[in-house]
Amino acid sequence: MPEPVSVEEHLARILDDVEPLAPYQQPLMDALGLAAAEPVVSTVSLPPFDNSAMDGYAVRYADVAAASEEHHVHLPVVGEISAGDARLLALPPGTAAKIMTGAPVPSGADTVVPYEWTDRGVATVVISRAPRERQHVRYAGEDVETGDLLIEEGTVLGPRHLGLLAAAGRPTIAARPRPRVVILSTGTELRDPGTGLGHDSIYDGNSYLLAAAAKRAGAIAYRVGIVPDQPRAFLESLDDQLVRADVVVTSGGVSMGDHDVVKEALSPSGTVWFGPVRMQPGKPQGYGRVGEDSVPIFTLPGNPVSAYISFELFVLPALRTMMGLLPASRPHVRARLTHALTSPRGRRQYMRGDLDRAAGSVSPVGGPASHLVGDLAMADALIVVPEDVTELPAGAEVEVLPLEGGLAGGL
Repeated sequence: MPEPVSVEEHLARILDDVEPLAPYQQPLMDALGLAAAEPVVSTVSLPPFDNSAMDGYAVRYADVAAASEEHHVHLPVVGEISAGDARLLALPPGTAAKIMTGAPVPSGADTVVPYEWTDRGVATVVISRAPRERQHVRYAGEDVETGDLLIEEGTVLGPRHLGLLAAAGRPTIAARPRPRVVILSTGTELRDPGTGLGHDSIYDGNSYLLAAAAKRAGAIAYRVGIVPDQPRAFLESLDDQLVRADVVVTSGGVSMGDHDVVKEALSPSGTVWFGPVRMQPGKPQGYGRVGEDSVPIFTLPGNPVSAYISFELFVLPALRTMMGLLPASRPHVRARLTHALTSPRGRRQYMRGDLDRAAGSVSPVGGPASHLVGDLAMADALIVVPEDVTELPAGAEVEVLPLEGGLAGGL
């Protein structure tokens, strides 16, 4: 039996082993939430040409500078300019042209008079208010100039970044891909939701829990059917899935029982470490590499709370590292306990909690048992109790791991 390791030691083992996936050019919509693997410099100016910010009339400022309610200016209208259909390229002195928002301002014009300051005339326009010189004209390059840096390498690409890239004419960007995560639930007692249960069977919630967590992390999740507690069946299922896996995550079969199939099947290879981590829940853990392509595999405990907390602590940072996202782990916060709690000595306790950020407090939710998935669903944070602390009074300041937010990429 290996010596127990700390949470930090187990995480360090994992992060020292995984590497960022190789980037490639991806369509913009596929890159949402990923980290840019290249700096992007604009090859165009934005706007690309002088254009109107209003529906109105393109004019020379000198021709309308004297316009007022008492002194109207009359100008012949020599044409109309629409966005995407600009046929009038130059404006003669002493004239005006109807112009729509976004349409190019013709040479010779330097100002746009809004419709509201005119009689909206067709052959001749009457202008009753003088604009400022250059008013309502958006000039070429006033937003972005050719050669400007649009995106820094490492930027987590959100809707605003993708909109900017598209506006600058970029259809793709180099980004590290989403890891393909295969999720295997082991257990002869498991049944798919929607089927009948026997007196000794339970529904498989873990594969849904972990697949959803992987998908929310930005990965591509493949939830595989239930694998019975038979080493050969497990290895066959694993071999079938490795062709589409950048990461494998299993739940169950890693403890000290007679039918811990994952441990029994993978231990002979010598490429997967199994051992205890000084944490509760989630003490039995495993990590290593499998298959010809040496695919990383996380073997998590079978109880749902243990599996989920293990995912948050170990799998999530690995997936973010593979995608080039920083920080790898969720940031912790400090909060005051609303109720006293106790904890076993020698293990870091991760108790479910309800975090009130505005009040700076956190309330324990439910009990510490690792099968209480109902309590897990009601929690939005984990209260972290150090290994050498056995009790904490109400009002004590504690470390808290929020389960929502705090990470670039929408997590």
